[in-house]
Amino acid sequence: MSRTHRRITATLMTATALALTGCSLDGLIWGPEGANVIDTTRELIDAAAAGETEGLVCAGIDLDLGSPSAWDGLSAEEPEQFVAEYWPEQAELDPTWSINLSLPAGRVASGIEYPGDLFYREDEGGLCLVDVAWWTVQ
Repeated sequence: MSRTHRRITATLMTATALALTGCSLDGLIWGPEGANVIDTTRELIDAAAAGETEGLVCAGIDLDLGSPSAWDGLSAEEPEQFVAEYWPEQAELDPTWSINLSLPAGRVASGIEYPGDLFYREDEGGLCLVDVAWWTVQ
């Protein structure tokens, strides 16, 4: 079997496995909890870009989510279980997950501020946002 045939076969096998298990590629890479963080983040990005974030922020948390345009075109990147040593300012909010965001290439310009990291807490209704770390492009 040629190298090309092996690649095609491997791709088809992976696609079939994903379809049969109902699992996403994110689920295979990050596990079901990490995939949930990515899905929640995508929903939050879309909602914030539309100016409709009600119900996504944890009860009792007052956040400045900026303008809808700040969220336009952002993408969810790598979810991680929260590590207090890396984020001491957020530790008191008791988050369980963090995820970084990236700007689309067309928005990268010196001085642009954007939400670069999100912090979620798990509650009875799923994940809710407890904080946003804003970054400035240098």
